[in-house]
Amino acid sequence: MKKSVLAFGALALGVAFSAPAMAADVSACLITKTDTNPFFVKMKEGATAKAKELGVSLKSYAGKVDGDSESQVAAIESCIADGAKGILLTASDTKGIVSSVKKARDAGVLVIALDTPLEPADAADATFATDNLLAGKLIGQWAKETLGDKAKDAKVGFLDLTPSQPTVDVLRDQGFMMGFGIDPKNPDKIGDEDDSRIVGHDVTNGNEEGGRKAMENLLQKDPGINVIHTINEPAAVGAYQALKAVGMEKNVLIVSVDGGCPGVKSVQEGVIGATSQQYPLLMASLGIEAIKKFADSGEKPKPTEGKSFFDTGVSLVTDKPVSGVKSIDTKEGTDKCWG
Repeated sequence: MKKSVLAFGALALGVAFSAPAMAADVSACLITKTDTNPFFVKMKEGATAKAKELGVSLKSYAGKVDGDSESQVAAIESCIADGAKGILLTASDTKGIVSSVKKARDAGVLVIALDTPLEPADAADATFATDNLLAGKLIGQWAKETLGDKAKDAKVGFLDLTPSQPTVDVLRDQGFMMGFGIDPKNPDKIGDEDDSRIVGHDVTNGNEEGGRKAMENLLQKDPGINVIHTINEPAAVGAYQALKAVGMEKNVLIVSVDGGCPGVKSVQEGVIGATSQQYPLLMASLGIEAIKKFADSGEKPKPTEGKSFFDTGVSLVTDKPVSGVKSIDTKEGTDKCWG
C-alpha cells in the first residue's frame, strides 16, 4: 500500500497515536499464522517499517503452516523471556492460545490481536482488524444480487480455513450467509445450518493446494455447485484450478476476502467475481504505534466507537458492481492492494 494511502487510512480512522522517544530499548514481537501467505508477508513489512521509524526492536515469528498453534505458543514464550513490551498476534487457534496470552499479559506485555479476534475477544488487550462479518456480508450480498432470481435455487459451497474454526473463519462464513440470505443458525459455529442450498463445507488451510482439494471434494458431493465462498484468495485460486480441470470454471461464481494484489488481479481476470479488501499493512503499523505508545505512557489502544475492536476498514472490489452494494473497481483496488 502506498504511504499516502496509509496516511489517509490512519486519518480517516481517527488514529491519534503519538510516538515520543521516551522509552529506551522498546522491543516488540510479531507472530503470524505463516510467513508465506502474502497477507502476512505484507503485515510483516508494515510492522518492520513502522518499528524502524519509531526505533522499536522487532522480532518476527510464524507458524510452519496455517493452524500451527504450537509454534505460536513457543513464540509467545520467547517474547516473554526476551522482555518484549508488546506482541502483535494473528492466532491460528483462537481459543487454545488464550492461556499463553494470559501469561504474557500477566508479565506486563501488551497483546494486540491482529486480523483474528481471540475467543473471548477480551483475552487480548485490543484487536486491530477488518470487520470480518461485514467483509463476508459484502461478498454475500454481491453474490445474491449478481444471481438475481437464481439465488433462491443456488448450490453453495464453503471453502473454510481449519477444523478449529478460528474466529476470522466463522465471521466471514456467517457474514456471507447473512448477505446471501441464508440463516446461519448459531452465529458462533460453522456447519449447523439447514438451508437446502448449502452443498457443504471443507477446509483449505488458506492455501491453493487446500483450495483445490476442497473444491474437488465438494464437486463430488454435488457437481451442480454454482457458488463458492472462500476464506481467502489463495484458496479461491485453488478452487478455480479444480473447476477449470473439469471444464466448470465458467459455471461457478467465486467470492473471497483479502484484497491482495494477486487477488485483485484474479478479480480483473474473472477468476474471482468479487473480493472484500482488507489492509494488513495498516493493521501492523498501527499495532507497532500502539506498543510504542504503551511503552511511553502505559496507555492502551481503544476500540473504534460502537465496536469491540479497532476497525481498519474493508472495501468490496469488483468490476461488476450491483445495485445496493457499495464497491470499488479493480483499478482502485490495485492502487490500495498489497502483496
